[in-house]
Amino acid sequence: MSPRKRLPENRPPPARWKINHGAYYYLVPPGQEATWDGKKWFRLGSTLAEAHRAFADKVQSLEGDIKTVGQLLDRYVIEVVPGKAPKTASENRKQVATLRAVFADMPLTEIEPQHIYQYASKRKSKRPSRGTGKTAAKREIEVLSHAFTKAVEWGLLKKHPFKGEVRIENESGPRTRYVEDWELLAVLGMAAHRRKGSIRMVQAYLRLKMLTGLRQRDLLLMTVSDCKEDGIHAFPSKTRKSTGKRVIYEWTPLLREAIEDAKAVRPALSPYLFCELDGTCFVHDDGKAPNWNNIWQNFMAKALEKTDLTERFTEHDMRAKVGSDAESLERANQLLTHSDMRLTKRIYRRKPERIKPTK
Repeated sequence: MSPRKRLPENRPPPARWKINHGAYYYLVPPGQEATWDGKKWFRLGSTLAEAHRAFADKVQSLEGDIKTVGQLLDRYVIEVVPGKAPKTASENRKQVATLRAVFADMPLTEIEPQHIYQYASKRKSKRPSRGTGKTAAKREIEVLSHAFTKAVEWGLLKKHPFKGEVRIENESGPRTRYVEDWELLAVLGMAAHRRKGSIRMVQAYLRLKMLTGLRQRDLLLMTVSDCKEDGIHAFPSKTRKSTGKRVIYEWTPLLREAIEDAKAVRPALSPYLFCELDGTCFVHDDGKAPNWNNIWQNFMAKALEKTDLTERFTEHDMRAKVGSDAESLERANQLLTHSDMRLTKRIYRRKPERIKPTK
């Protein structure tokens, strides 16, 4: 029997659309209110068809009247950002708001490479604990560059004004922390008072990460049903965007053991391999996992207290260990599911390169 056809009116609304008191509204991104008649909640209509027409008319009006960087960023937020992963989309909206404060009134045709360098030079970090101003500027400039790439695609410009002509380096360079084998063994062997406590869960998580190299989001979204007869079927978030391909991690005795261990230490019966106390997923709708990050920080604090570990390491450092310990750059690139091998080599191969002398 074929499944019942899903009616259009029962499908979830597009990103940032909300239903309130029987009408459809567009929740305007912070800083974009001027484009939407000064409103934070822009009414689209009382029916789905009416809402789609109103939204399309608004987007079309933006398309025909884009003269400034601010107007370009407004269209970028409406058309491009919603298609990104939830966490990336949330970060992009904040980055666009910061960019608009500086570039909003600048004509599209007047922006030049020196303006980008000036922005990076003067950018100050509002939250130093989260990174330097230059690091934040680099991320914001990446968003601005992509917006101008879309401007060329949309026929607003003939040529990107600064692509390939601006290079903003991080102040500290790539992270070099390499997790030694003894450090990993120390945290994996840390005693836990409870069989299903957070320590056991993080230890199971680390074993699975070391075997697969998967990112935090991909591991936290992994379900029991992803474990099939031929292996673990995964759809890495970054790979999904670049290649659209799934990957299958073939079974080995260690991988089967890691999966069974993850299921055994769950605090509740859940479709997810790693879950909250009530069995729900750690990853929220915005793509963030605050509770898991708190568990990780507490785990690291206990590791510093109870083991010989003298320096914290991050989940990113664990992915770098997977890449560094791989027998070749090609194998590391495969494990980390990168589309660009240069990224693997520059960021994730942290072991010193061994070179034999000529004689």
